[in-house]
Amino acid sequence: MRQNKSKSKLKQGAPIYGALSSSPDPYLAELVGLVGFDFYMIDAEHGPLTPADAVNVVRACDATDVTPMVRVGQVDMKLVLQYLDAGMMGIMMPGLNTAVSLQNFVQGSKYPPDGKRGLGPGRAGNYLLGTPAEQTAYVAQANEQILLLPQFEDIDLLEMLPELTAVPGLDAFFIGPRDLALSMGYPDGPHYPDVQQAIDDAIRVMQQAGLWVGITAGSQAAAKQQIGRGAQIILTTVPGLILAGARLMLPPDEEGDSHGPTRTAY
Repeated sequence: MRQNKSKSKLKQGAPIYGALSSSPDPYLAELVGLVGFDFYMIDAEHGPLTPADAVNVVRACDATDVTPMVRVGQVDMKLVLQYLDAGMMGIMMPGLNTAVSLQNFVQGSKYPPDGKRGLGPGRAGNYLLGTPAEQTAYVAQANEQILLLPQFEDIDLLEMLPELTAVPGLDAFFIGPRDLALSMGYPDGPHYPDVQQAIDDAIRVMQQAGLWVGITAGSQAAAKQQIGRGAQIILTTVPGLILAGARLMLPPDEEGDSHGPTRTAY
């Protein structure tokens, strides 16, 4: 199993940058790696993606030395197992609202003695074609290299966050500003002061637990701001990258406005 470059950078104290896409096309994964991102995440929550789609995405990520990750669409550890066996090295999971559900997430993602993940002939473990010593090494490497990122995107969980972040085996929490704002009554985005205060409060709890913090950013300036407030994992979207490129490339329209919406989705 290859080293998780993104997790290694985090351990060295460096931020990591990734792009999210709901497309199963490995071409995008290659491009994201070639232009310098640290990780590429397929979105199986809002996109029609399956573990079968993940295999070629992982191959493309391997070819360009970018860490393959997935946002899983439902709390289903059998589904997580299939993504891990395909070679995904990071799992983002929404909807984990209790300490027990987070414990199950860890248990289902790690092999014994750290968890209860089953060992099968998947791509991640070279289809179990190695020697007994190589298989033993793979189990230990997988437990170490996988990055587990539950999401925080509901204001009702803020008071519970100290309990949730105390669950052993987690690497980070990922803050979803848009859904957090939606849970606070703001469907038009997270730019309100009380939403930003909730994000700062959440970051503080995550840092106190010794966890890395992930969050979205739609520009270099926004990423710098998020890193300044304590985030280490920065995620943008492939559509957002296309929009940013279009604004740089295309002339303003007749009214002098730039192309596309005034704010990106993230």
